[in-house]
Amino acid sequence: MRETAQLAMLGGPKAVTLDQKDITGWPIVTKEDEEAVLEVLRRGAMSGRDVTMKFEREYADWHGTEYALGHSSGTAALQAAMWACGVGVGDEIITPSLTYWASALPVFGLQGTVVFADVHPDTLTIDPGDIEHRITERTKAIVPVHLAGYPADMDPIMEIAGKHDIKVIEDVSHAHGALYKGRLVGTIGHVACFSIMSGKALATGEGGILITNDRYIWEKATAWGHHGRTVATQWTGELDEQIITAPDLTPFVGMPWGGYKYRMHQLTSAVARVQLKYYKERMEEIQKAMNYFWDLLEGVPGLQAHRPPKNSGSTMGGWYAARGIYKAEELGGLHLHKFAEAVAAEGAICGAGSRRRLHVHPLFNEADIYGHGKPTRIANSDRDVREPEGSLPVTEAEGDRVYGIPWFKHYWPEIIEEHAAAYRKVAENADQLL
Repeated sequence: MRETAQLAMLGGPKAVTLDQKDITGWPIVTKEDEEAVLEVLRRGAMSGRDVTMKFEREYADWHGTEYALGHSSGTAALQAAMWACGVGVGDEIITPSLTYWASALPVFGLQGTVVFADVHPDTLTIDPGDIEHRITERTKAIVPVHLAGYPADMDPIMEIAGKHDIKVIEDVSHAHGALYKGRLVGTIGHVACFSIMSGKALATGEGGILITNDRYIWEKATAWGHHGRTVATQWTGELDEQIITAPDLTPFVGMPWGGYKYRMHQLTSAVARVQLKYYKERMEEIQKAMNYFWDLLEGVPGLQAHRPPKNSGSTMGGWYAARGIYKAEELGGLHLHKFAEAVAAEGAICGAGSRRRLHVHPLFNEADIYGHGKPTRIANSDRDVREPEGSLPVTEAEGDRVYGIPWFKHYWPEIIEEHAAAYRKVAENADQLL
């Protein structure tokens, strides 16, 4: 039932009044994390690899994959994966424009280019229906992004990739532990990359990790930016298994093909092992809290949950960068920014607005990064792949229909209920703002 109440921004009482405690605080750092870091520091092993190799094995085991490779960042892991999948001069990847720049920009360092696709209006992930017509003989990989924790629709993506014999690189930087139809995201494509920086759902410091079941991809990624490990060995209880075995790679061991040092810092690795140990139970509490928030708002006009349908077998993992979908037409055309301002005035968390879409950013369209004498985006292309304003309509409408919601880390119902009440209050009394 609709409840009439004066909005706080118009002089009414706030909906959120309770002490918020630390309901959105993250990461959870304990004595165990601190001791793990101190152990590495005390023995001067910050630039070693033994702790990193243990973390790699544990991360691969969690996903049921054969191989994992720690990196200095998720961005580094993505570039290594692109190169390992054969991306080079003039080659193309397809990825959504609605993503962080790291899903696309590393391809420039390989002298390749990016072709952007639109997203589905409900999932905000790459629209499988907008991929195939963008594939050419230069396409080497599709990079779906599980944006804000929502699993991309992987089945049709894998079908398209198989039809055209191209690789799929999952960007799982927002979706640690999320499920797609019962399968862990990151285990469906040919290779997957994760950011594990401090702000992510699995928060460990500045780092990244790559997983795959394809040994050749793993070896190539190692050769790209892990020079010490190309002549060293991989952890199998002791350092005794040779890493590089592919005949086209072995003549060049000892030097990084990319000229990069992409190893993971062992202070990050130490924290990562502890965080991973407790991640499942912490993630489950986040899921319980976030789903409770949206359950309280079911049926409220103008507000659509950004989460997979119930009983679909798909989940949001740690709900990184949680979002909601706004339907202004159900609230008399009230602009999203005004709605968000009113919710914030109630004492709740609500953020409207978005970063500039990648496909229209000048860096992707105008910058000559390497001195080619023309924009890097098309420096090695056989055609102009740039997409002008208006070419990706769903992506371009995102700023008027997507907003940030509280990212609850604890299931404290009374606090969550107040935040949900603030959203409901504004939505049900939107006419006061028109």
